[in-house]
Amino acid sequence: MRRAHANRRACGVQTAWTSAESPEAAVAAIAEVVDPSDLGQLLVFFSQPYQAEALSQALSEAFPGVPVAGCSTSGEITPAGFSERSVLVVAFPKTDFRFVSRVIPEVRALSVERATEAVQALRQGLDRVNGKRYQNLFAVSLIDGLSRCEEAIVSAIAWALGDIPLVGGSAGDGLTLSGTSLLHDGQVHRGAALLLLVETAHPVRSFYCDHFEPTETKLVVTSSDASTRTVYELNAEPAAQEYASSVGLEPSSLAPMSFAAIPTVRIGGDYYCRSIQRVNDDGSLSFFCAIDDGVVLTVAEPRDMVKSMEAELEHLDTAIGGVDFVLGFECVLRRLDAENRQVKHKVSDLYRRYHVVGFHTYGEQYNAMHLNQTFTGVAIGRHGTS
Repeated sequence: MRRAHANRRACGVQTAWTSAESPEAAVAAIAEVVDPSDLGQLLVFFSQPYQAEALSQALSEAFPGVPVAGCSTSGEITPAGFSERSVLVVAFPKTDFRFVSRVIPEVRALSVERATEAVQALRQGLDRVNGKRYQNLFAVSLIDGLSRCEEAIVSAIAWALGDIPLVGGSAGDGLTLSGTSLLHDGQVHRGAALLLLVETAHPVRSFYCDHFEPTETKLVVTSSDASTRTVYELNAEPAAQEYASSVGLEPSSLAPMSFAAIPTVRIGGDYYCRSIQRVNDDGSLSFFCAIDDGVVLTVAEPRDMVKSMEAELEHLDTAIGGVDFVLGFECVLRRLDAENRQVKHKVSDLYRRYHVVGFHTYGEQYNAMHLNQTFTGVAIGRHGTS
């Protein structure tokens, strides 16, 4: 059996990860290195080759009574760097952290009223949890990455949360786009979302970062299907052909690497990415985010990914008096772009330096926005107030 690696931060958060072959072997290896004496919540991120039901059962047996929330990924961010076939467990202590969580099923039919009920139930749940009350709050969302309705989910949840910051990611399955899985307390869910509300004694700061700037090249969506996020025409021309022409590529060469390197962005107060998922056989384009007729997209060009992320992490470090740990959600297309530009090792080194853990996503959530090709998350400080 392949052994697990483990890491403990000053705030008490433990991280364990392994590339053991089976779900059972992975959980057994992780259980050997995680101190069980003060566990309050497990976050679990895993590559799709690990069967979700077997992994969920193994976690319940190895960590009885410990709440579990997690999802399948398009890659894990471990304390040792990037991984694409592993199980990663982030174990929060009861000391200085209080978690409550809830499954939101059938997210395609989610209403503001149902989202409000879920958030209210979580806040009431925090009130019932024994222990100290902490002033610092944040929320985490994990959403089925193929639900095609993250915008509506995040908007409804953020409205109900009010001024509580929300960060999160859309579950992935590598890049197969066939099905994602969510774990919650011994059960596997699909077509759903998980919402966690967290109180902590440690200073926290939510953030998002990207590395693109808009150009003058515009693409107007002139024919689309909003329900499937499919664009058939851009500028009244076949979508794949027009996108390829605009970025100087042949339509036959379009692939995930192309979309990672040259995304489109849209204005919404600020520019934010609307990333292309794939080229379809009919020459249409499927997107990771909501799209509709009349939307004006702008072709973007990259800035230095490493420098932009380093500047953000340095800012966070100053803002909270020293970053101890970052729970991060990064678009899988950013990882592909880093690989293509041969800076993946530099990004990985930077994340290790700031103790970033999390997963690569099909989309990222930040407050009321669902984003693409960004890095979002929450930084947690070393020094608590308790």
